[in-house]
Amino acid sequence: MKKNPQQLDMASYNLEVKKAYFLIFKNATKLLAAIEQDELRFTLERRDTKGTEIGIIHEFVNPILYLRLEHHTDGIMAIHFGIEQINQLGLLSYITTMFLRLLYKRTSKEATTVNIENCVRTDWFINSCSAAYEYIEQRNKYHDFKMIPRKMSNSHRKPILSVA
Repeated sequence: MKKNPQQLDMASYNLEVKKAYFLIFKNATKLLAAIEQDELRFTLERRDTKGTEIGIIHEFVNPILYLRLEHHTDGIMAIHFGIEQINQLGLLSYITTMFLRLLYKRTSKEATTVNIENCVRTDWFINSCSAAYEYIEQRNKYHDFKMIPRKMSNSHRKPILSVA
């Protein structure tokens, strides 16, 4: 059965949203890997294993960042997000700032083959990721617990001395 042009456009749109989401997810975990405290690298991750066409496809919950890919009833995919409010400058503030920049950069019409700028939704925004993390952790039914391994950023590594 051939798909009509509107279905093809929706399929292209959803594919671009999914690609952008998983690129953002991958980079978000790299940002979090720089944190020294283990508890701030703990994550709860949910993946749709049933292959359902409506609902949560992937959800990533961390005390600092939140990211969710959803397939809405209208057939399009959307990205919901959240950040923990950080009241002081430093690594955690840098991570939340870079996450927001990454989110909007990867979903901009300049970064994708299909304009997906509308996929980033703010109708449901998490502004206390730590509270969301604790809530889901206590009532966990669908999420897998993981810890992001620590990787020091280049600025925190010891300089390598070379011998001439």
